[in-house]
Amino acid sequence: MGDVSAQTRDRIESDRFCERMGIDLLALEAGHAEMALTIDESLLNFHGTPHGGAIYSLADAAFAAASNARGETAVALETNMSYLEAVETGERLTATAEETHDGGRTAQYEVAVTNDDGDLIATFRGRVYRP
Repeated sequence: MGDVSAQTRDRIESDRFCERMGIDLLALEAGHAEMALTIDESLLNFHGTPHGGAIYSLADAAFAAASNARGETAVALETNMSYLEAVETGERLTATAEETHDGGRTAQYEVAVTNDDGDLIATFRGRVYRP
């Protein structure tokens, strides 16, 4: 883990997609990020339940922040998401991303999505390439 430059933090915090989704940056270090999202009515699917894409977006945002926190560009090579528990409207979810392997030009991250009770809602794994 390590410090993140102000310029890198500002760039990650200015993500327009996260702003539109309502995803907030809670913590950022090299190889680590925490982001949160409150599930509101705008994030429901046609069944009236939270859209899986909203939960995926939260996990992906934490993955992107953690993998780019060193200030070097990192782009996704592959991702995988597993949904474990249902989510209710009004719940606040937190995605915590951790670097689990640094291979130089590639790295792997695991993301745990939890609710305020600490229940594991989903898991996400992603690999990045650093050009």
